[in-house]
Amino acid sequence: MRAYATLLSLILVCGACAAQPSRPDILFVAIDDLNDWVGHLGGNPDVRTPHLDRLAKRGVSFTNAHCAAPACNPSRAALMSGLRPSKEGVYTNNHDFEVGLKDTLTLTEHFRNNGYRILAGGKIYHHNKAGQRYWDEYQERPELVPSGKPKAGFNGLNRDQFDWACLDDVAPEDMPDYKLVTWAADRLADPPVDRPLFLCVGIVKPHLPWYAPKKYFDMYPKDKITLPKVPDDDLNDIPTIGIKMAKPDGDHKAVIESGKWRDAVQAYLATITFVDDQVGRLIDAVDRAPRGKSTVIVLWSDHGWHLGEKHHWRKFTLWEEATRAPFIIAAPDISKVGVPCGKAVDFLGIYPTLCDIVGLPLPGHLQGTSLRPLLENPDGSWDRMALTTHGRGEHAVRSDRWRYIRYHDGTEELYDHQTDPMEWRNVAGDPAHADLKAKMATWMPKEEVPEAPKFEGGDKRAKRKGRGGVEE
Repeated sequence: MRAYATLLSLILVCGACAAQPSRPDILFVAIDDLNDWVGHLGGNPDVRTPHLDRLAKRGVSFTNAHCAAPACNPSRAALMSGLRPSKEGVYTNNHDFEVGLKDTLTLTEHFRNNGYRILAGGKIYHHNKAGQRYWDEYQERPELVPSGKPKAGFNGLNRDQFDWACLDDVAPEDMPDYKLVTWAADRLADPPVDRPLFLCVGIVKPHLPWYAPKKYFDMYPKDKITLPKVPDDDLNDIPTIGIKMAKPDGDHKAVIESGKWRDAVQAYLATITFVDDQVGRLIDAVDRAPRGKSTVIVLWSDHGWHLGEKHHWRKFTLWEEATRAPFIIAAPDISKVGVPCGKAVDFLGIYPTLCDIVGLPLPGHLQGTSLRPLLENPDGSWDRMALTTHGRGEHAVRSDRWRYIRYHDGTEELYDHQTDPMEWRNVAGDPAHADLKAKMATWMPKEEVPEAPKFEGGDKRAKRKGRGGVEE
């Protein structure tokens, strides 16, 4: 009898082992509007991001990583499809990404076709649920602010969602992103099934409006905040198209005239640290998960954000502040641990890298290259540059040292980050750089498809219909 029981136990154990998926689970974390104001990236000396820094120490942080487009919709469409805006036509927030990508095998579809269970919550694409084609289950995106709490107009500037407020009577647990992370942590804790898990978590903050609980505002006394250094003549050597992107008479003028620059920076910092706490909760959930030891974590922000640099606020430019964003991959037994990579990369590399990590075939349409060699050797050779597009015909190329911008009318900007990290001096007119510009221009698209159709009724109507939430 004892022998029979032992045999039965062995059968059950072996059966359970056979049911375990062979490929690792993936935690895929998207953060909205987070620039390089992260501790290990050094974008701001005051910011507190212990958990993002903790994640960077578990894998490779790409410290010179850039979005495919400096706006939510085209950035996310490019990352998830593996195609640049010039190839799928999603150039701005107005373009309907589901139409632009209708014939494209997206990242999550490819993984689902190869045995992964795809769960998603929050903001992955530009609007809420997107099509059911992208995942098996979807957790509805939470409201941007807690129900019944302030909606707009608290900073007195009356510039739509360009607003901020300290939520004195709201606990972190009441915030929508906190609830989203709770859902994600519960999914990581679920018993393993016979398919590996691909869990997409789209954290909405620090997207506007910057509403956060009081504890986070208290971490940043206004009189001790470091403001960005912005020369008065910062736009004097910028082509007309670049100045139109900056819109210096818009948000920046309103902030300066109101005397609320410190208030705005305080609110952005507070919201970042709230988000950092949510990242910490996700890391802890992975560590508790049944398959946590082998789980691959990929974290990225869709683009950067200006807070006065180039007399501009928000994204929507081709300068460093709008294109550079956090990007971390922690892949057990593959990535180096705690070694940063300063090579110029863009987010078109995420799709092929994940395929490479788990051993899936690479779809033929992908325009990016796997970053696995840099995960294994962050200081290894890398001969590629990063490309960012903001509208048809408007492009920026970033190398390890230089940024080259060329607009559709042929006007240019060139910045040497070795001597000018804040991009204050445009040296595109220097004849000595002619060969460099020609080399960098080879990374710009030779052909650009027409724009995809716009969301029905325009993007604003799509938002009102619940497709985008309070979004820009």
